[in-house]
Amino acid sequence: MRKAFTLIELLVVIAIIAILAAILFPVFAKAKESARKTSAVAQARQLAASVMLYAGDNDDFFVPATIYPPNNGPRQIWSPLVLPYTKNKEIYAAPGTTGKYADGWATRNQQNIGLNGATAVDQTVDGCTESQPDTTGCEGFVTAASFSQAEETARVALFATTPHGPLADKYRGYVFSPYNGQTDPADKTRGLPLVSDRDLVKELGPTLPPSRLKPVFALYGADGKGNGQTPVIFADSHVKSMSAAQILGRSGDVIWRFR
Repeated sequence: MRKAFTLIELLVVIAIIAILAAILFPVFAKAKESARKTSAVAQARQLAASVMLYAGDNDDFFVPATIYPPNNGPRQIWSPLVLPYTKNKEIYAAPGTTGKYADGWATRNQQNIGLNGATAVDQTVDGCTESQPDTTGCEGFVTAASFSQAEETARVALFATTPHGPLADKYRGYVFSPYNGQTDPADKTRGLPLVSDRDLVKELGPTLPPSRLKPVFALYGADGKGNGQTPVIFADSHVKSMSAAQILGRSGDVIWRFR
């Protein structure tokens, strides 16, 4: 007689494999997400160093997030301005996502590493001025921003991850606006950008114009409850991973509006 497994033995083995898979798959998924977050932080450090090099060559001025009015030129947004220092288009996209380097105004939606909109320059009648009482929806200032204006550079947030998607759906992933979220009436500098570990452009886009969106998307480990995280690059080049809940709770007293 030939020896063989019985049907019951095969079913038992399959059941054991299924149980082990159910236990191990979440562990693997968590480890993979942790690796993506670690990669994002390391990538952010590269970007921070490149921005510092840009400032060193440009009289200590921040690279402008946007230069208004738009003329569809390749140097209308910050990404191409910093590219000579990064020499790497991959660091403009959050690791593990479908984000891409934005090479100009027409592709500003596809990037998901955003620069603080307080650095944007708008020399039209719509441009904001320094210490303006109401900066709600501000998209740029009439003067360029310099490091001297960010007195506490260790607290000034420059970069974070952002949602990306179709331009027609109001995605502007190359930038986030610090003037569209919560405001402390007693201290305007304590205002926040819109921030969540959900895609707020998808949720709010039908009711708000693009100028009132431009949120931070804490996408790593996102569970829709505020636990998702984003690497935040500060003006002194250090990087910290922060959850949406921490940002909304003003953990670390981060300065998002420094003008």
